[in-house]
Amino acid sequence: MLQDIEEEVALTRRDIGKNTLDKRVMTAMARVPRECFVPDTARFLAFSNGPVHIGHGQTISQPYIVALMSDLIAPESDSVVLEIGTGSGYQAAVLSQLVRHVYSIEIVAPLAQEAGERLQRLGYSNVTVRHGDGYQGWPEHAPFDAIVVTAAAPYIPPPLIEQLKPGGRLVIPVGLPGYIQELKLVEKQADGSISSRDILTVAFVPLTRNPA
Repeated sequence: MLQDIEEEVALTRRDIGKNTLDKRVMTAMARVPRECFVPDTARFLAFSNGPVHIGHGQTISQPYIVALMSDLIAPESDSVVLEIGTGSGYQAAVLSQLVRHVYSIEIVAPLAQEAGERLQRLGYSNVTVRHGDGYQGWPEHAPFDAIVVTAAAPYIPPPLIEQLKPGGRLVIPVGLPGYIQELKLVEKQADGSISSRDILTVAFVPLTRNPA
């Protein structure tokens, strides 16, 4: 799996602007047992270089994308990170190896419960999971040093920008289902202004909302 990630980095180096990913990220990818975050019937796919369906219309992302998004937020050991879209908990587990605490929101109630239980069972005690609408973020624990969104939104939710610390980074796929999606890196400057750049064309499941 690590070799596949390195090969993907080499193929996309012009897009992502780097030849290698942070060694801490690669170490985290090696430590987290991906096979524990996929359904038993799909364990043979756990280390393939692609997404895996986890039920409820959701997927666990391709290892390269998990590693890339983790790298793009430039995590520090004392960072507090918000994840939108817990899924099976895999991205949160990787992030937990890199930062002080991860707050993760999942809109599908069974997935939120299963992921929370799984993460605790596996010893990822610095991850807090709740069921909720990720568009609204988690204001009680804001501001965040970084935010990772693991589903595609048609636009960047304003509450997420508001809950990002000055100097913080937000990584989010933006686009509609069936259309081109761009993985965007958003940075909030010290004065509160926002800059954004497209990193890579991607394909994510849509970020859904609770009915109004």
